[in-house]
Amino acid sequence: MIKFFRRFRQNFLMGENLASGQAGKFNKYLLYAMGEIILVVIGILIALSINNWNEYQKDRKQEKELLVQLQSEFESNLNQLDQKIALRKDMIKAAIILLNCIDFPENCNPDIISKNIGYSILAPTFDPIVNDIISSGRIQLLQSADLKQKLSLWTSEIVQVTEEEQMWTHYRSNEYVPFLLNFGIHRTLVNNFWNNSTAQSFQLDNKGESSFEIGNSKKKFDFSILLNDSKFESLVAQSASFSKLANSQSISLRSRIVEILEIINNDLKE
Repeated sequence: MIKFFRRFRQNFLMGENLASGQAGKFNKYLLYAMGEIILVVIGILIALSINNWNEYQKDRKQEKELLVQLQSEFESNLNQLDQKIALRKDMIKAAIILLNCIDFPENCNPDIISKNIGYSILAPTFDPIVNDIISSGRIQLLQSADLKQKLSLWTSEIVQVTEEEQMWTHYRSNEYVPFLLNFGIHRTLVNNFWNNSTAQSFQLDNKGESSFEIGNSKKKFDFSILLNDSKFESLVAQSASFSKLANSQSISLRSRIVEILEIINNDLKE
């Protein structure tokens, strides 16, 4: 091949007719070879484009399936969180009534006191669905950078709510409930729990049976002793305080869930 190009160059410089013919044949061969190369390159590019398009469509299908899953999960989380916020509002209301009973006992009767004590010892806990989207790497399927950022912070934001809940649950179990047990009114409190809508809020299925009758205690109890106990006053105040703190965190978390759902719903519409 090197000899051919040397000879072609020499003949071209000498102006020989034969060289002119050889150059024509070479040009045709060169054009043919270049055409073949171009066709091969075009074929490769088309194949890559088709493959990339197929992969893109596959990713978009998986993204939509993931968005639908996230939508269902966060709607469930929102409903559950709203229930817990509502229960804590009832706890705060009950605690305030009890504190008023302590300050003005003449305005309260045993039924009011026992009913509101029952609400004040509730321990609603938020148990959200936590997706493995980050650990599994599926978060990369999402195109929305804003959604990916909010989902990456989701687990840490849950902690802010659950920490308050855990503190109250511990305090309630180790301080408040034992204190009430010593006063002998727990049977009445449990009976009240089962015979109002409170029990239903703690069940997995809200349509399930929530009525359970064990009857109120028949023993006489002087509620003035309870209202005059300084520890009882402190316990009730703690119930209100923990509920308020947990709800403050829960409301912030609720706003985050709503933001996430708005992004998801918009992405599903596209």
